[in-house]
Amino acid sequence: MGHDSRMSRLERLTVGDGIAAANARWTFGEQVARTFSDHVSKSVPLYAEGHDLVCALSDFFVQDSSVCYELGSSTGVLSGKLAGRHAATKARFVGIEIIPEMIAQAELECGALPNLEFVQDDINLHPYEHTDLFVSFCTIQFVPPHLRQTLFNRLYQHLRLGGALLIYEKVRAPDARFQDYMSSVYTDLKLERGYSADEIIAKVRSLKRVQEPFSTQGYLDLFERAGFVDVMSVIKWVCFEGFLAIK
Repeated sequence: MGHDSRMSRLERLTVGDGIAAANARWTFGEQVARTFSDHVSKSVPLYAEGHDLVCALSDFFVQDSSVCYELGSSTGVLSGKLAGRHAATKARFVGIEIIPEMIAQAELECGALPNLEFVQDDINLHPYEHTDLFVSFCTIQFVPPHLRQTLFNRLYQHLRLGGALLIYEKVRAPDARFQDYMSSVYTDLKLERGYSADEIIAKVRSLKRVQEPFSTQGYLDLFERAGFVDVMSVIKWVCFEGFLAIK
């Protein structure tokens, strides 16, 4: 019985788009990087719209002297868009990513952009230069909760006055009833986008302890404790929300 139970916990099941993961063992490494861009664009609501908004808002903060960071850049899609948008400036863009397979895939997908580089490092430990823009797209939800406040504190300290931290993350509802509604609507969206019920369940199981979304208020509290005063919600789809915080 114990052996069978352990085998079921370690069994890798497909979560869609050629990706397989075991219970509570989601990983961004191994073969995930090859199809991750397709997977995340299908499974994250307002993915393209969120990228477009980040790029549009970046116009207000990127300067010729800027070094701008994407935290957890994965396959580099957003970093590449930002670097391309500001190619006429002298600004530099740096994607910080801890998974080597993701960096290799990012370099394939983005090609050679002279103002963009990818650095393999932990976003919690990277020695950031002072910057005008930090961007995080569905990354903070994977940072262990006990590290998040320290991370936000460091980001605030490394922002220049007038600089911005722009994030888009999965969020929890304020109570159980609303959480049930949001989870149901999100499941329906995934079904409509072609994922099977088994794939959806396998993905949820694989993310146990790996993904830990905060509520809207939880993210606002992180900003406030770090020192941000000017914070605004700029995009929202049920259980995903983007925030712009300006120092």
